[in-house]
Amino acid sequence: MIGKITGRIDYRAPDHVLIDVRGVGYLVYCSDRTLAALPGVGEAVALFTDLVVREDLMQLFGFQTLVEKEWHRLLTSVQGVGAKASLAILGALGPDGVSRAIALGDWNAVKAAKGVGPKIAQRVVLDLKDKAPGVMAMTGTLAEAHGEVEAAQVIEPSAPRSRSKPSANQSAQAEALSALGNLGYGPGDAAGAVAQAAGENPDAETPALIRAALKLLAPKG
Repeated sequence: MIGKITGRIDYRAPDHVLIDVRGVGYLVYCSDRTLAALPGVGEAVALFTDLVVREDLMQLFGFQTLVEKEWHRLLTSVQGVGAKASLAILGALGPDGVSRAIALGDWNAVKAAKGVGPKIAQRVVLDLKDKAPGVMAMTGTLAEAHGEVEAAQVIEPSAPRSRSKPSANQSAQAEALSALGNLGYGPGDAAGAVAQAAGENPDAETPALIRAALKLLAPKG
């Protein structure tokens, strides 16, 4: 299994890049969002990867963070969602947007991805709703511990590091989710409230996010 690629970009195509790793070129397919964030030709890059092997096909798919890779794994576990549809969803929403859409049951947001119809979008939300809290929590733990992509430093020790980190809001969401769990709220309810609060205030830090989520979880009437 190839879990990570570190090298230099030889060329870019509309849906993939060719990465030279010590003289060996790897074709790595990525979402539109990931491709847009990659450096130019000749520059150092590192991507977490997922290798798909079939009787007539071997393809590598690349991701900037372990959270993005985890959502790809979960999305492709849904019946009717292949790698192409998964990349379309991640490209349209990003891993944070996928977490929010699924936690809120917002299948219309998933349907906005190119080639994803309403039935598939609804199935994604129904099948993965219970998975959203775990991935949102992962953003603040595993992603921060291991999610930094250090490409140039591996290839040329004297070169500046190229990293991809979770956003401040993603970390705040994970911390707020943990705090609500400690207060006794169920993972699904907590994830939905945090996702809604984060969507309404993308720049909110952890305390503000917790307060907003608690207001959403408070009994109505």
